[in-house]
Amino acid sequence: MYARLKPLLFRLDAERAHHLTMTASAWAGRVPGLGAALGRLNQPTAAALRQTLWGQVFASPLGLAAGLDKNAEAVAVFSNIGFGFLEVGTVTPRPQAGNPAPRLFRLPEDGALINRMGFNNHGLEALSAHLRGHHAVPIWANIGKNKQTPNEQAQGDYRAGVRVLAGVADGFVINVSSPNTPGLRALQHEGELYSLVRAVLNEAEAGRIRTLRPALPVLVKLAPDLSPDDFAASVDAAARAGAHGLIVSNTTLGRAGLTHPHQTEAGGLSGRPLGTRSTQLVREAYRLTGGTLPIVGVGGVFSAQDAYAKIRAGASLVELYTALIYAGPGLPRQINAGLLKLLRRDGLTHISQATGMDA
Repeated sequence: MYARLKPLLFRLDAERAHHLTMTASAWAGRVPGLGAALGRLNQPTAAALRQTLWGQVFASPLGLAAGLDKNAEAVAVFSNIGFGFLEVGTVTPRPQAGNPAPRLFRLPEDGALINRMGFNNHGLEALSAHLRGHHAVPIWANIGKNKQTPNEQAQGDYRAGVRVLAGVADGFVINVSSPNTPGLRALQHEGELYSLVRAVLNEAEAGRIRTLRPALPVLVKLAPDLSPDDFAASVDAAARAGAHGLIVSNTTLGRAGLTHPHQTEAGGLSGRPLGTRSTQLVREAYRLTGGTLPIVGVGGVFSAQDAYAKIRAGASLVELYTALIYAGPGLPRQINAGLLKLLRRDGLTHISQATGMDA
């Protein structure tokens, strides 16, 4: 079905196609019984892919990256097409429109997207309403600061995200690495990051106790454009502060190897061109932490082999977004099946045995 729809969608502006897809998915999620039916067809059941991290069960190591379902409007569909977890957002305390359009661009020949969305979202209250109720898979909220909030007051925005969502989200991702909010990446610097992570962790612990949640993991998402020394310092700061995990990596400002005319557009690049770089950074983060801090690898995952490379580099979980635009909603199921074949090829009986094999 997607193969027939894709040419029609790709005739539209990328953001308009995105909104149409999200609206259709949101409506589909409201059809009684449809989510459960999709889950029976697509959700992985193999014990070899099932893991428990931070007290949460992941039926698959494959998750949906933030940025696609910014307002958690379509979680009933996305949580039942083969993903083991979802990351929604980025969400900011107050609704904001983001940057002027056009701000989302396809680069089909490169298997990539460029976006300069600017944290467009409906705000914390809207996201909270959409996350109420039972979740078929763990759902993390990617939290950020409003554009108008100066960095000196950023902690308040991140703490607000945790405070409002502690009863409905299953974990949090601190986004300090988007290239599309002016000054945001400065929060990755060692001192600022340490203080921010500590503040968010304190808020998460208070929220966990208040809402009687067994666990609310807090992860930090880092950029791929840091120098080696700055990347090591950021990883160290997050670990020392007590972060429960790392997400490596966000979109890149790099443009090496691109062929499509949209390569000149400003914004963060995602997709195939980021794959090798993000896998290298997963490996480096695994080495820097001695394998003691779970890592989520994201960037250029289009196949089971792509996901497996990140796992062997040190990732416990992986995420994708761009590939879903090009390959369609059948991709998670294909990747899960492919991961099982790769495990058998290597004589492994569980996905965790592959984590860090190449690090």
